[in-house]
Amino acid sequence: MGRIVLSTLMALSFTTSLSFAASPWTGGDDLPTNPLACDATPATATAKPYDGGEPTNAPDRNGKTLKVVDVPKLVGIGYFNATSKGIADAAKEMGNMDAKTDGPSKANIDDQITLIDNYITSGVDGILFAANDPVAISPVLKKALAAGINVVGYDANSQPDARQWFVNQAEFNGIAKAMMDSMAAEIGKDGSFAIVTSTFTTPNQARWISEMQAYQEKCHPDMKWLETVEAQEDNILSFNQSNTLINKYGDDLKGIFGMTSVATPAAAEAVTQAKKCGSIAVVGLATPNAMKPYVDAGCVKSVVLWNPVDLGYAAAYVLRATADGDLKPGDTSVKAGKLGELQVINGSEILLGAPTVFTKDNINDFDF
Repeated sequence: MGRIVLSTLMALSFTTSLSFAASPWTGGDDLPTNPLACDATPATATAKPYDGGEPTNAPDRNGKTLKVVDVPKLVGIGYFNATSKGIADAAKEMGNMDAKTDGPSKANIDDQITLIDNYITSGVDGILFAANDPVAISPVLKKALAAGINVVGYDANSQPDARQWFVNQAEFNGIAKAMMDSMAAEIGKDGSFAIVTSTFTTPNQARWISEMQAYQEKCHPDMKWLETVEAQEDNILSFNQSNTLINKYGDDLKGIFGMTSVATPAAAEAVTQAKKCGSIAVVGLATPNAMKPYVDAGCVKSVVLWNPVDLGYAAAYVLRATADGDLKPGDTSVKAGKLGELQVINGSEILLGAPTVFTKDNINDFDF
């Protein structure tokens, strides 16, 4: 909570200019960006050597039943309920994986580390994780690798050498383009927007925001970035932060981005209660079921996401292939059950696929 108060105080001196690319108050990280072309020209894939870790003296697990624990950022929200379902579906389909989900009740990295450490001690064959902090989680994951445990991340990465593979739901610059283009279409080329994210250290949100900033500067240079605020993965805080933005910026605020599956419906609810539907656009990452009421009511036009059930399913298959020795450093693809062959990118990442933009025309075709 202290960091949220601090970010609010700092925001008082926040300028709407984007000349401050290194400012932490965008919510982005300081890693290099690779914005996509402003039109539909696809990116060119660049080969990169394997940069993941390796378990020490891992036993022969080929074809044997794996005892696996899934440790997401937190439990009890729709998004990670969906990834957990995907993992369970894959485990049942394979018939030789005993998987359970056990995450913290809040997106707290210390609780997540403690859980993983306990499972290393009690003994598991594999760990699946979605990190709350990419740096802080890495030592305990390296401890798991040192204990001979197979480690695969999904949704939110660690440092690469702290796990073997990471299943990336979509490339960060692809998400950025889909989000920024959707917002620009709604608020115009010179509209002003703000962001509600989880925390400034959450790895996937920070990467998306950095790529959004780079793409916006390149392709929508006259749009104005007002502020980025933290709201953890908390529904009430996300609503309150959205409401604060609405009151603070008044008519200058034309759009709100929600960077989490909690923040986006909360922002939509805040806009709805403020009677600003049609005046303030909400674009964000969220599950279709959470957004259907707002999309059907016409208050939200664009929701960007992938299928989180498929993400969990893919992660389970990647872990199985890793334990069996079917996925090795240097491989360019991996078989993932009903999803077919998934491509290896960036050395040690598996790409689930391109994001989907849900609109009134297609959102009711999905149920998750």
